[in-house]
This record gives sequence, structure tokens and C-alpha cells, in this order.
Amino acid sequence: MDPIQNIYEAVVGGKNEEVSAFVQAGLDAGYTPADILQKGFISAMAEVGRLYEEGISFVPEMMVSARAMKVGLEILKPFLADSGVESAGKVAVGTVQGDLHDIGKNLVAMMLEGAGFEIVDLGTDVPPEKLIASVREGVDVLALSSLLTTTMPNMATSIKAIKDAGLRDRVKIIIGGAPITVEYANQIGADGYAQDASQAVNLTKSLMP
Repeated sequence: MDPIQNIYEAVVGGKNEEVSAFVQAGLDAGYTPADILQKGFISAMAEVGRLYEEGISFVPEMMVSARAMKVGLEILKPFLADSGVESAGKVAVGTVQGDLHDIGKNLVAMMLEGAGFEIVDLGTDVPPEKLIASVREGVDVLALSSLLTTTMPNMATSIKAIKDAGLRDRVKIIIGGAPITVEYANQIGADGYAQDASQAVNLTKSLMP
């Protein structure tokens, strides 16, 4: 079977060890890093997102596929850099100040990476100053998460801090998490709300210039 098809199926199936072997096989067979990325990883993660959105698979399956993709990408990354493949954009992801939950944030980061974005993982309990620094460093999108109603207001605080620093027009800001709604996103001046990791990918793509 074609190595890229093997990569695609191994990512969708969440088979870490097979992904690594298939990426190397694809490179050895002369496939370009760009082809492996686009037709192997990005196509596979788009399918993973579709299966989730249609209720055929669920968060655990998405996590397994995302981890397999990440394993394969670690092998591919040096070759992507050497071949000058451009990322789809630069996204900083983080959980807002006061909130230490990271599972949702990690899944969003992996799904975005699988879609071809360069990821800056800011971690959890991220203060506004750290978000401001990432905007100054040139990220295209900030993806903020909150799992607690008590930390939701820190999303508004963060956006206000970025606005007060004169940087709001330099970055798109998307938010998500269990208590978050589209109404809240509009209320605090975010550029969009994503209910889950799959939606976060689609939303981020729609906000890129």
C-alpha cells in the first residue's frame, strides 16, 4: 500500500508505532515532507474531526489519533524545516490565569498542529502578561481555555489587557471550555468561540488572512 495512505490510516486509527515507521518509509520512498504533511497528517486529522462531529467517534478516540499524529510529526518536523514548508499560521494556546486544567487545551493544540499550524503552548494558569508577550512575538491567533466558571472572568481580563497594551488589532482571539458560550465570547470581545477541538481548528482556519 502507498506509504502516505498507510500514514493516514495509522493516524486515524491511533497507531503510534506504525505511524513512525510509515513516515520513515514515505521519506525513504522519496515523498516530499509537504506531501506527507498534507496528504498524510492534515487529511487524517480532518477525517478525525469529521468522525467526531458526526458522533461516530468521541474525545478518547480523538486524543489517541492526535497523539499518533504528534509522534509522526516529531519525525517529520526537521524535514519540513529543511524543505521550507510554511505553517498555516502561528497559534498560542493556554488556559487562563487561575485555571490548571489542560486536557482540553492539549487536545486543541494537537488538533491544530495536525492541521498544519505552528503551536506555542503557553501552558496553564497563564497571566495576561504572558499572553501580551506572545502577541508581541507575532502569533496570529490566541486560543484561550477555561474549565471553571470562577476563572471565566479572567478571559475578559486578558482580552482587556491586550487591548490596553494597544495590541488587540494584531491578533485574533478564540475561547472555549465547558462553561463558555458564544454569547460570552461576544460579550467579552473575543473573535470566536469553539465548542470543541474540531471546531477550534475550523474556526482558526476561518480567521486566518
